Amino acid sequence: MCWNAQADAVAGGLVAVTGVACVVRARRVGRPERLPLAALPLVLGVHQLIEALVWLGTDGGLPDGLAGAARTAWAVVALPLLPVLVPAAVWCAAVGPRRRVLAALTLLGAAVAVPLAVAVGSHPVTAAVHGHTLGYAVGIPYPALLLAGYLLATVGSLLVSGDRLLRRLGLVTGAGAVVCALLWHLAFVSTWCALAALASLLLLHWAGHRPADEPGPVTDRAR
Repeated sequence: MCWNAQADAVAGGLVAVTGVACVVRARRVGRPERLPLAALPLVLGVHQLIEALVWLGTDGGLPDGLAGAARTAWAVVALPLLPVLVPAAVWCAAVGPRRRVLAALTLLGAAVAVPLAVAVGSHPVTAAVHGHTLGYAVGIPYPALLLAGYLLATVGSLLVSGDRLLRRLGLVTGAGAVVCALLWHLAFVSTWCALAALASLLLLHWAGHRPADEPGPVTDRAR
């Protein structure tokens, strides 16, 4: 996230609370298949809170052990977790033949996640301040190839979901990836994850959305 630990903490808290509201709305409308994706803002909000600790670590405000644990936890979510979680969650919520494409994107995300997990587990995660952003270094092999697969699995799954609201989220995060790559090359992953967290606020509407042709609960129809 840009600026400082306080900005990450505020944004992370806002997104995490919104994630809880998304889960509640998905349960309230009786759509359990939406729960994994509805929980995404909660995951991303916690992710931003972790990065607030990383900021404190770069300023010397945390013991070395805790600062290192925060950097590793941040990298685990950003690198191996998201390329699997996002397409799998979209697959759970999808219906019809698009599920086959989403299953393939989930497998792609898993294939990308394996070398990323190995890199996080094999190398120390470092973080350095670049202006008002954080740049992370993990020692990832073939970064351009893995980044392409990462974005295809995450952004691509939203774009092919068949849901208008999820496509909008995919367009926002895809455009954000381009902007972050152009403006903050050294801190691309950090800034894109922050933008994705804020963009995931769009899921609050999606979690409780009921298509116009879908009947309401039985109690409503009886009235």
